[in-house]
Amino acid sequence: MKLTMASSPHNHSHKSVNKIMMTVMAACIPGILVQTYYFGFGVLIQLALALITASLAEALVLKLRGRAIWPSLSDGSAWLTAVLLAISIPPLAPWWITVIGAFFAIAIVKQLYGGLGFNLFNPAMAAYVLLLISFPVQMTSWSPIQALTLESLSFVDQLAMIFTESTSQGVTLDVWRAGVIDGATGATPLDSVKTAVSQGLTVNEAMSKQGFGALAGLGWQYVNLAFLLGGLYLLKAKVINWHIPVAFIASLGLASAIGYIIAPESEPGTLFHLLSGGAMLGAFFIATDPVSASTTNLGRLIYGAAIGFTVYVIRQFGGYPDAVAFAVVIMNMAVPLIDHYTQPRTYGHGAKS
Repeated sequence: MKLTMASSPHNHSHKSVNKIMMTVMAACIPGILVQTYYFGFGVLIQLALALITASLAEALVLKLRGRAIWPSLSDGSAWLTAVLLAISIPPLAPWWITVIGAFFAIAIVKQLYGGLGFNLFNPAMAAYVLLLISFPVQMTSWSPIQALTLESLSFVDQLAMIFTESTSQGVTLDVWRAGVIDGATGATPLDSVKTAVSQGLTVNEAMSKQGFGALAGLGWQYVNLAFLLGGLYLLKAKVINWHIPVAFIASLGLASAIGYIIAPESEPGTLFHLLSGGAMLGAFFIATDPVSASTTNLGRLIYGAAIGFTVYVIRQFGGYPDAVAFAVVIMNMAVPLIDHYTQPRTYGHGAKS
């Protein structure tokens, strides 16, 4: 009889890294399709740019490190990072935004720390924070949903705008954004409501404008619902644990509900917060990153709840309309401390005094 010795943990998952990454990317498809429907083919163009850049960056760094390229590249972790970053970037942002972000995520945040399993920060969100701080204009220039535009852009026009910053007719993004129905802007619903409230309007007055639906912003509410659907699939497939997304959603929901009770005229409410920006994407696909998130069940609850609360605080009082990336990166730094104080008691040992 052959005896195989292995270090703990001894209860191993039967899913390979490649299978887990591919499953997560597959769960993103509903959200990507809905996002493409409302915001145009730019979503897919940015996705292609990010995938190509991430693959090349991964191969380049592995080559410099003297490591085999295909085994690491084929695990899918770089591709998942590219997907999460690409769908967080405005669809018509200049091509170099995506290239810089994808390269930074893979070469610096992931590989500089030693590769998969060693990175302290979520690569996609660290790259997003870098881009948002360095290029705030390009990173906040979201186009309005196609239903509100007087003239839709074709695939060729969107391709030209991404690579040349104008269509073949010389129409720039700012000019195109100005020509929307009833003067609706290309600002995100979070930014639009926050700006309106700062100007003395109530939330109801802000949400009476074009671009808002019954629950949140047009398009955005359905994008979040689509990512919620994908997230539920990940839970059913047991790719992620329930602790982080549930704690994230509960914390954000509770904080926004309390805010609404205190100031109903300036607080849009729970459903608006949960179905705006990157709430569902963050709860199910980003905060649950197994490398940079907490590893204990209690730690995951604390980690997820802290992210949700931080998202609400930054949305309400910070200088950025959405805050998922900032909240995740901030809490990534707290993970070692959280894990240290939430380690379960070793079987057979007494409780610590």
